[in-house]
Amino acid sequence: MSVLAVTGGTGFVGSHLIDRAIAAGHHVRAITRRAQPQRPGVTWIDGSLERPDSLARLVEGTDAVVHVAGVVSGADRAGFAAGNIAGTAAVIAAVTGAGVQRFVHVSSLAAREPHLSDYGWSKREAEALVEASDLRWTIVRPTGVYGPGDMDMRDMFRMARWGLALLPPPGRVSVIAVEDLARLLLVLAEQPGPRAVLEADDGSAGYSHVALARMIGEAVGRRRILALPLPRPLLAAGARLDSLVRGVGAKLTADRVGYLSHPDWTADPALRPPRSLWSPATPTRDGLAATARWYRAQGLL
Repeated sequence: MSVLAVTGGTGFVGSHLIDRAIAAGHHVRAITRRAQPQRPGVTWIDGSLERPDSLARLVEGTDAVVHVAGVVSGADRAGFAAGNIAGTAAVIAAVTGAGVQRFVHVSSLAAREPHLSDYGWSKREAEALVEASDLRWTIVRPTGVYGPGDMDMRDMFRMARWGLALLPPPGRVSVIAVEDLARLLLVLAEQPGPRAVLEADDGSAGYSHVALARMIGEAVGRRRILALPLPRPLLAAGARLDSLVRGVGAKLTADRVGYLSHPDWTADPALRPPRSLWSPATPTRDGLAATARWYRAQGLL
């Protein structure tokens, strides 16, 4: 049994990682800002990335650290910098001070094009900090992550129920089921992984936005989907409207418009994890169907 430290353990990806780690017989230490229900195999550490003392307690005596926490929607560039750059620097300092060697950093495919968004810029800057450290690090850039518990793609599933898909300008994307991503992160935490940047997807060649929308339609029982790719100016107008309607809970933000409009968010085959280490196990259609079932069960569709 290993002791693993996890940041972002209360979030979508982090919670799946904790479930898998516990099932594999590991003990998990996870940081949280709010009180969490007790569960076997998990020690919750009260704190945050802004509190070095809590990070020191989190990583003390652990065999590996998986840094999942990050800011996806920030009010401005400073917000992304605080959450993704300063936060990562604080975790690296804690891990270095504790002498922990195995460090898995969850980045984003957006880091590949840092000029497109503040989010992508902040994730690339965080990667640079990891790469400059003396840790035995591995950086994982997931493609679009979906699965039970995800709230970011819920709007697409809800629109698909009405036979509609409002899409970014034409382009291609890769996706990955959250259970496959969690399995990869655990494998990298369990053994010294390659000191490399890995791009993780479902092993396909990626999908056009229209093809993915149609698969989501199939998942919710709609055989026909009216797919409407929106030009960037209209997408930006939608972001302003979403901000007015949902405020800080908006899913389409002005910053996201920057990278959603990019034509190629498919994983680079040369950067995929070695198949000897890990390979995806969830076909996209099966994963989307499971996600739709979870939404229904939760009353979210």
